[in-house]
Amino acid sequence: RLCLPFAGGGASVFRAWPARLPPEGDVWPLQLPGRETRLRDQPLRDMGAMVSALSEALRPALDLPVAIFGHSMGALIGFELARALAAEGAAPTHLFVSAMRAPQLLDRQVRIAALRDPDFIEALRRLKGTPEQVLQNAELMALLLPVLRADFALVESYAYAPGAPLASPIVAFGGQADTRVRPRELQAWAEQTSAGFQQNTVPGDHFFIRGAPDPVLQAIGQALVAPSG
Repeated sequence: RLCLPFAGGGASVFRAWPARLPPEGDVWPLQLPGRETRLRDQPLRDMGAMVSALSEALRPALDLPVAIFGHSMGALIGFELARALAAEGAAPTHLFVSAMRAPQLLDRQVRIAALRDPDFIEALRRLKGTPEQVLQNAELMALLLPVLRADFALVESYAYAPGAPLASPIVAFGGQADTRVRPRELQAWAEQTSAGFQQNTVPGDHFFIRGAPDPVLQAIGQALVAPSG
């Protein structure tokens, strides 16, 4: 089970997940460059470069079944990673997408990556994904701004390329109070799979996996242990 975080997030977002999912299989939170234990690595601003780097890192483990979970930005990366793995004959068993509209709808997004620092920080404040005490800490923000800008640039520069639907089932999650992703925008993920689609609404806002992830973990666990076919 590969786990991909939201913009600015790191692998620590998923630190409690291994103990709360079915024991069959490992949980691998993917640490993207530029954050936490990879703070010195250059963050990636391009989806192609990100997927290429992840595919290369995962190649030695592709003889094992893989499921992918991604939240917000991580859902978009997860989708393109699933496409890349499928092209190598290693399609994931499931793709779990969380708090992200379907990729064919992403031309509707607001763009903030190129804003001046004060305006960018104010945009982050409105998105409510970065704690206020962090936004007000100039020294900490100096460290975080490059990876935050890179993550938003990666999503904002993403160009969806139509292709064959995935042969992996997709399970989508949306927060009841998420004002950024509408239920019908989640439903549109159904167009990206030929193997079954399920949509779940869970308590919380856009960042529901931080506050109350249990409904998400329960649905993931049920999907992973359900008999195939």
